Amino acid sequence: MLTRIQKQKIIEELKEKIAQQKVTIFVDFTGLKAKDIFDLRKKLKMADSQLKITKKTLAQISFKESGLKTEIKKLKGEIAFVFGLKDEISPAKTLWQSALADPNLKILGGFLENKFVEAEKIIELAKLPTREELLGKLVGSISAPVSNLINVLQGNLRKFVFILSQIKPRKTTLTTPPFPKKERG
Repeated sequence: MLTRIQKQKIIEELKEKIAQQKVTIFVDFTGLKAKDIFDLRKKLKMADSQLKITKKTLAQISFKESGLKTEIKKLKGEIAFVFGLKDEISPAKTLWQSALADPNLKILGGFLENKFVEAEKIIELAKLPTREELLGKLVGSISAPVSNLINVLQGNLRKFVFILSQIKPRKTTLTTPPFPKKERG
């Protein structure tokens, strides 16, 4: 049994995480083994996210005091909260991949931009490319026209050099006399 001070400390800690988050995802982890939860926490930590397991009533109070309206008590199963601190996509992607690997992990929904979204929206978010993938595609898109221009210019230079190499043998045959001059003496 938690004391009133311990409960207040948990509520304050949750409110702090809620204030820092870019996305909060609710998951049902009923049936997951402790080892699987530990592995999931490690994966989420690498994605700059945190998994927090707490009682529904304490979470309900924390979200309500943070100005986010939700009915956590109505969610079925054992609930954990994943706070994405750096970006919105990485924690969703990590959870979705873990849920595909283990059917005991279920995405229930969450908060994105301080609005509650259903599980389907979180899964759509997980299917988006990460920031790094998008930046890579952007750099590729920007560099492609430059590379093509360089190839076109090099092609023109190659053709010019080829034409010059074809003209040079003709020019030497035209400037040399067809018959050698005889020396008079």
